[in-house]
Amino acid sequence: MNALPDVSDAAQSPPVMTARLAVLLAVACGLIVANLYYAQPLAGLIGPALGLSPSAAGLIVTLTQLGYGAGLLLIVPLGDLYENRRLVLLLTGCGILALLGAALAASPALFLTASLCMGLSSVSVQILVPYASHLAPEAMRGRVVGNIMSGLMLGIMLARPVASLIAYQASWRAIFVLSASILLVLSLVLSRALPKREPASHAGYGSLLFSMVRLVRTTRVLQRRALYHAALFAAFSLFWTTVPLLLAGPDYRLSQAGIAWFAFAGVAGAVAAPIAGRVADRGWSRVATGLAMLTAAVAFLMSHVGRPGSTLALGFLVAAAILLDFGVTTNLVLGQRAIFLLGAEYRSRLNGLYMATFFMGGAVGSAVGGWAYASGGWSLASWIGFALPVAALAYYTTELRMSRTARTLR
Repeated sequence: MNALPDVSDAAQSPPVMTARLAVLLAVACGLIVANLYYAQPLAGLIGPALGLSPSAAGLIVTLTQLGYGAGLLLIVPLGDLYENRRLVLLLTGCGILALLGAALAASPALFLTASLCMGLSSVSVQILVPYASHLAPEAMRGRVVGNIMSGLMLGIMLARPVASLIAYQASWRAIFVLSASILLVLSLVLSRALPKREPASHAGYGSLLFSMVRLVRTTRVLQRRALYHAALFAAFSLFWTTVPLLLAGPDYRLSQAGIAWFAFAGVAGAVAAPIAGRVADRGWSRVATGLAMLTAAVAFLMSHVGRPGSTLALGFLVAAAILLDFGVTTNLVLGQRAIFLLGAEYRSRLNGLYMATFFMGGAVGSAVGGWAYASGGWSLASWIGFALPVAALAYYTTELRMSRTARTLR
């Protein structure tokens, strides 16, 4: 059951999505979201340079994540209230200032403040995704969202290895200067290319935030899809938190550059996004969701093939990374399309809640992964990673049983 009214897109604005605009939005999402991940592989360089202790260096990543999480709940819902193009450009401008602040920082306080602001401003991608859904005709909405999410996933997957390689060739500050320059050009392009989209809602900001409580409490599709992906994204975060430790350890002894090249392998999983969108448009979301969860679980099993440190084991580990990213990306797109069908008036709020829920799952996955690897190595970490999509799959079967029961009663 869905508690939301059916709000037609046609009542908001006619679809104006073009192939060129879809490509631009995909590129924009990738370039913006990458700012969340540039600092992750560089914390070991940034901390000593700014005088941060090893224990405090973790704040570099944590504050960026906290900023992004807060933005999902406090800023993204504004996409249902304010003109979308103006909101995106304002956030992009804030992101440019934050990146320059990080590049020029001479003290821990300035860099950490910039990190928090980078997280807050990067939520513009989660305004662009429902914005694209508004502009797309319903018959191709899944395809459009999938294509744009492929750009976003490429940004996530490429950010870490690109940051590592640029820091290796120049310095850790160079990646922030480069990204600020790119976002400046991007903002100029977006200001000319994006059509305006004025939401129909005229509620106050307080009412907007309060309505999110009701959406969480009454919208079953959102509840289920958010929990499904929280489990899968926790597995994804656990894998990418612990696998660099495994690769740098005594079994594989890969250098920082070698680990960066390994991370590039996961980029292949981004091809799942447009495929998932097309599958959803054909009405196959239910089967595809189960297969995505199963794929993520199998990926962790594959990581145990071969003797640790052998070429065979490394090959299967690469394949596992690709398969895991494929499954997680597929489930993400299927979930977004499902919640975007619930009503145009609520899309930004629904997207913010969906993203915030699974983002918290990712934070838990990273924390558990670090603890598990320190306690029991890759074996313990990977089995926990395997259990997460299996748990999601078990929960998903209850939805299938409910659907079969409903059909029987009819």
